[in-house]
Amino acid sequence: MPESFNQSVIDEFRANGGRVGGPFEGGDLLLLTTVGAKSGKEHTVPLGYVRDGDLLLVVASAGGAPRHPAWYHNLLARPAVRVEVGEEVFDAIAVPAEGAARERLFERVVRVAPGYGDYQARTARTLPVVVLERPEVPAEVPEDVTTMAGKLLEIHAWLRAQLRHVREEAEAHFAAQAHSRAERSDLGLGLRLRQHCLAFCQGLALHHRGEDAAVFPTLADRHPHLRDALGRLGEQHQVIARVQGELVALLDGIGTAEPRRFMAELDRMSEELRAHLDDEERSLLPVLALIPFPPVPAAPPFRAPAAPED
Repeated sequence: MPESFNQSVIDEFRANGGRVGGPFEGGDLLLLTTVGAKSGKEHTVPLGYVRDGDLLLVVASAGGAPRHPAWYHNLLARPAVRVEVGEEVFDAIAVPAEGAARERLFERVVRVAPGYGDYQARTARTLPVVVLERPEVPAEVPEDVTTMAGKLLEIHAWLRAQLRHVREEAEAHFAAQAHSRAERSDLGLGLRLRQHCLAFCQGLALHHRGEDAAVFPTLADRHPHLRDALGRLGEQHQVIARVQGELVALLDGIGTAEPRRFMAELDRMSEELRAHLDDEERSLLPVLALIPFPPVPAAPPFRAPAAPED
C-alpha cells in the first residue's frame, strides 16, 4: 500500500480507538511498529490479524507479491516490536512460525480470512506467519510504574524472561534433534530461539547504553556516595558485552553442539548475566525508589531578582 494511504489509516485508527472505515471497515486491524533493519528508524504499518487463543498472528503476505514486505525484514533484524490493538498499546516479540507450527497456524488464518489463501496461490514464496508474543509480566513488577525503581524492575523482568525463553528453546531444539534422529548439521538455529536471543542481546545493550549515557551520570551527580558502585556497574557492562558476544557465538554453533556441554555453557553465561541484573538492583533500587517515573526535570537554580535602580 502507498505510504500516504498507510498513514491515513494509521491516523484514523489512532483517532477512533482502533476503528477504521474504507476497505478495512469491520475487519480485525492492528498497527505494528518495527525498527528499520538498516535505517534504525521506527516504521508503523496497519495489518490484518487473526487470533489463535491468546496469540496474535500476522502474515507477511504483501498481497501475494514475490518478495517479503519491509516490515518482515525489520522484525527479523530487530524482534522487539510495538503493537496497537484498539486502544491498547504493548511491546511484543515477533517470532515467525516454522515447520508444522507454521502450517497449522496458516490453516487457522485461512479459515478466518480466506484471502490469505489467495495471496499464497499468487506467489512461489511461503508466506511467513508471525506470532506476536506478548511477554508475561512477573508478579514482582508493579502494575503502575511510578518510580525509576519500578521501571528498572520492569526492564530487568523482561530481560530475565528472554533468557528463560532462550533456554526453553534450546532444550526444545535438542529434544527435537533426539526425536527425529536428524543430522545435527541439518538443524540450524530455530527462529524462536534466534528471535529471543536477539531480543535479549539488543534489549540489554540498549539498557546499558541508557545507563552509561544518562542514568549513571545523573545519579552520580545527585548521590555522590554512589559513585564507586556506579563505576563498578559501568565496568561490569564491558564484561557483560563480552558475555553477550559469547552467547551469540554459542548459539550460532548449536547445529554441531553436544547437548549437555552446550546447556552447561548456556547456564553458566545466563547465571553471569542474571548476577549482573541482581547486583544492579541491590545497588540502585533504594535510590531509584525516590525518583519519579517519568523523571521530573530538575528545576533551574534560583536567582534573586535584580535590585531596582534608583
